[in-house]
Amino acid sequence: MNMLTEKVTLKGIIRHVYKTMGQACADYGMVKDGDRVLIGVSGGLDSLLLLKLFQMRQARIPIDFEIAAFFVDTNFIKIDKSALKSYVKSLGIEYITEGLKLKKSEINCFWCSWSRRKIIFEAARANGFNKVALGHNLDDIIETTLMNLFFNGEVSTMKPKVELFHGKLTIIRPLCYLEKAKIIEAVSRFSFPDTQYDCPYGGNSARKKVREVITNLEADYPDIKKNIFGALGRIRKDYLLEAKPREKHSKRELMPE
Repeated sequence: MNMLTEKVTLKGIIRHVYKTMGQACADYGMVKDGDRVLIGVSGGLDSLLLLKLFQMRQARIPIDFEIAAFFVDTNFIKIDKSALKSYVKSLGIEYITEGLKLKKSEINCFWCSWSRRKIIFEAARANGFNKVALGHNLDDIIETTLMNLFFNGEVSTMKPKVELFHGKLTIIRPLCYLEKAKIIEAVSRFSFPDTQYDCPYGGNSARKKVREVITNLEADYPDIKKNIFGALGRIRKDYLLEAKPREKHSKRELMPE
């Protein structure tokens, strides 16, 4: 099937993820007329859904913007690159890729993430894109918040929208309101390719522990994720401690930005 002509009906879970992404875009002013958005695609479910939803929004909303897909080809993440490229091309979307090679001693979640972001930022600026869209979801944001709090001793998170280089480039995270479970449910409704994505370093033990804590609490407090996310925008500074100098960490693997 030519994915470019695939008809998608806005109902059920598809309507939910489409509308929820749209709400996030509206709340944070993520996409405007004339924007050129470079979408980071890893081959994972989140990025594939993000790409498809962007294409759907292009056809449905009265905002004129361009999109392209960007893939960082690493030397340690297993993925069917041909399947990913073929899918993006079938959507009629430009596909850009660059390589990243890290030594085994350099591979950790923080350094990989930092290196990949650096590459996509450079590619965006070199190719005239003013926005970079990443597929982080609500669970990613909540987990990162608690990881930084528990293991890095600071209150910080992934922001839905971040301006860099004096506003010349902006990071956006349109899936920031969507829980991972909803993304998985929605993905089953689309004809996404099986890219066989597998990061051997993806089973971060600290993140896994935090995820288990949230899951256990969510059983009794269903709104816990939304409450944590909302709290990040309702900071009562009068009830916080004054910042004091602290020792530098040798590794800042948990920092999102």
